[in-house]
Amino acid sequence: MPYPPPLANLDAHCDLYKNGERRRAEFHLIWPAREPRGNLEILIAGCGTSQAARYALREPDARVTGIDVSEASLRHTRELQRKYDLDNLELHQLPIERVQQIGRSFDLVVCTGVLHHLADPDHGLRALRDVLRPGGAMRLMVYARYGRAGIYMIQEYCRLLGIEASATDLRTLRAALEALPAGHPISDLLRRSKDFWRPEAMADALLHPRDRAYTVPELYAWLDRCGMSFGRWVEQAPYLAECGMVAYSPHAARLAALPPRLQHAAVELFRGTMVSHSFIVYRDESQPITFADDRWRDYVPIALPWTVGVRERLPPGSVAVRINQSHTFTDLVLGLDAFEDRLFGTIDGNRTIAEILQVASPGGERAAHALRFFQRLWQYDQVVFDASRRG
Repeated sequence: MPYPPPLANLDAHCDLYKNGERRRAEFHLIWPAREPRGNLEILIAGCGTSQAARYALREPDARVTGIDVSEASLRHTRELQRKYDLDNLELHQLPIERVQQIGRSFDLVVCTGVLHHLADPDHGLRALRDVLRPGGAMRLMVYARYGRAGIYMIQEYCRLLGIEASATDLRTLRAALEALPAGHPISDLLRRSKDFWRPEAMADALLHPRDRAYTVPELYAWLDRCGMSFGRWVEQAPYLAECGMVAYSPHAARLAALPPRLQHAAVELFRGTMVSHSFIVYRDESQPITFADDRWRDYVPIALPWTVGVRERLPPGSVAVRINQSHTFTDLVLGLDAFEDRLFGTIDGNRTIAEILQVASPGGERAAHALRFFQRLWQYDQVVFDASRRG
């Protein structure tokens, strides 16, 4: 029962990836201080039924390698490879722990939803690190513990009853889930999930024989053990004390004063329902975006294509609201006043912040306001920065 379920075609992705700014934004999400290049070596570790094919389609100038232990998943990927003439893709049936057998190194490793299923996630992460080039990056996703409490309760329920991944057992399991009390810890997840009711999804979430999850402190400790340097959360607003309802809590100032690791840990506890952690890590020391000096003036903001602006039913004092459609927490909306709306409208992916400020405020008297605004755009996952031009 391969999961995610196989895709019959990638036509929708073809249209999506025609947007060059989307590819550029994805690049600078990972490497803000580098100039984009196309000849990347990319490894999709645990590629499933379509992920490697989607990366090969999105990055036609890169060489993409996909590995997976499941021959069924690789068979679906090969069908997509033939259908879309993906000559830049090669596939291997191979566990992550033996990835060195390929005999190559990679600029980018993508491993989402896999490491938490390994018998020894440390071994798996170290194996991936060993094939990562100097300056290389990984995009990872692992389960988060607190938001999956209900899932682990139902996993134990299934073990006690001897429920297996047969069609009959999955059908009765669905009926049992539909009969759960409304206040059960898994109920909210069942309401929000789009495909949880599919047999493959139920089997993956509730019947997987090996499954672990991480709190934020456990995740940081894991990376430290394996010699990886944390870069950023893919979507960082849910972890920051400056964003959403957390910024208005009675402890907002105390939270904001914490070192980043402790702040992220505390906000995870405050929110309480995160089901996964997606993040970027580096083999070497990362070069994070900073607003501590004047380098921010040379950053080129790139608006993320999956964000939208709203101009109806606005909060007082706002002329627009920005929303990142990938956020699962509905409080993570950013209100813009008239000056900020003018600043945002000047973003074109080419101008630096200094040039944008010159257009929106020729006298430069509102530079401090602009700095705060662009920092908030970045914190709220509205933009990424091309910092390759900074002095």
